[in-house]
Parts: sequence; C-alpha cells; structure tokens
Amino acid sequence: MTRHYRAAAGRARNAAEKTVGFWTRGARATADLVPGVPRVDLVPAVERYFDLVQRTVDINHRLAVRWAQAVGALSGVVREKAQSTGDLVREKAEAADNVMREQAEKAQQAVLEQAEKAEQAEKGLAQAAREQAEKAKQAAREQAAREQAQRAEQAKQAAREQAAREQAQRAEQAKQAEQELARQARQAEREQAGRAHKRARERYEGLTKAELSDQLAKRELPKTGNVDALIERLVTSDSK
Repeated sequence: MTRHYRAAAGRARNAAEKTVGFWTRGARATADLVPGVPRVDLVPAVERYFDLVQRTVDINHRLAVRWAQAVGALSGVVREKAQSTGDLVREKAEAADNVMREQAEKAQQAVLEQAEKAEQAEKGLAQAAREQAEKAKQAAREQAAREQAQRAEQAKQAAREQAAREQAQRAEQAKQAEQELARQARQAEREQAGRAHKRARERYEGLTKAELSDQLAKRELPKTGNVDALIERLVTSDSK
C-alpha cells in the first residue's frame, strides 16, 4: 500500500513540476511574442498553488505510512479492515493523481490558448504595420505626384514668361529696325533733295547777278540780295 501511495504521490509531484515548468515557459513565450506587453512573473503564484497541493499530498502520505505501520501489528479481522482502509487511501491517492493530471492538462490548455491569443495579436500587429506601411507608400506617391505636377506647372510658367520676354524683345527689335529704316529713308530723302537742289542751282551758277535779277524780274520776285540769295530764290520758285 505504501508503495502504491508513494508512486501516486510521485506522479502527482512530477505532474506539478511539469505544470510549473510549462506555465513558466508559456508565460515567457507569450510575453516575447507580443512586444510592449509587460512581463508578469507567474511562477511564484503557480508554485504557491502546487506547493499547497504538495503539502496536502505529503500529509496524506505520512498518515498512510503510519496507518500501514499500525496495520502491520494487527491480525485477523482488524487486518482485513485495515487493508480495506488502505485500499481506500490508495484510491484517494490515485484520485489525487488524477486531479493533478487534470490540473496539469488544464494549465497546458490555458497556456496554449494564451499562446494562440498572442499569435493572433502578433498577426494583427503585423497586419496593422503592413497597412500603415502601405498608407505611407500611398502618401509618398501622392506627394511625389503633387511635386511633379507643381514642377511641370512651374516649367510651363517659366516657358510662358520666357516666350513673352522673347516676343517683347523681338517686338522691340522690330520697332528699332523700323525706326532705323525711317531714319535711313529721311536721310535718303534729304540726300536726294540735296542733290536735286544742287542740280537746280547748277542752272544758275554761271549767270551774273544782272542776269539773275532779270530772271527774278520776269517772275516778279524780289531782286535784292547777293548772288547766292538770288539763286536760292530762283530754285525755290522752280520747285513750286
């Protein structure tokens, strides 16, 4: 009976130790999966719980040992009753082992659920990060398109201003060319008039003052002045 009880107690203790270790690894893995989640040390609480279970098992173990020692000194009907009581204690020990196994399985299930939730949270964070990155890329593309459109508009404006300046410059050059042509035309006219005036004077250059006076008298023009004045008066009369 003592051997069976010790085996049951050992299985219960091993289950408790495995559960503690599983809880510890599960809690640390969960904290590592989700960044920013504060680390909570679950080991002390779990160890206190299973320490209480272990103390209960140890007390039952000591009682069972003492009972076994007492049974060893009995015989007959008393021994049979003691044996029945021992069987009952063994059954309780096995029941405690089953409870510990159930507690370990529940702890394992809880850690698996916590790890699954952490994985889902990690996937959600990754999805949010991808969406944020895509939004940043879209904003960058829109900003680049706006800057490109702004540069194109600036280039168009610069081209229009340059064309306006060139047109104004060509207009100014045309105006200056026209003015130069007008000046040259006036100069040509003056030169032509000068030549015509010179040819007109040549008709009277060889005449004497008396002859010039006679020409003026025929035209009923004044005869006063020197020879040049008389010639100019006759030339002016010819041009009318």
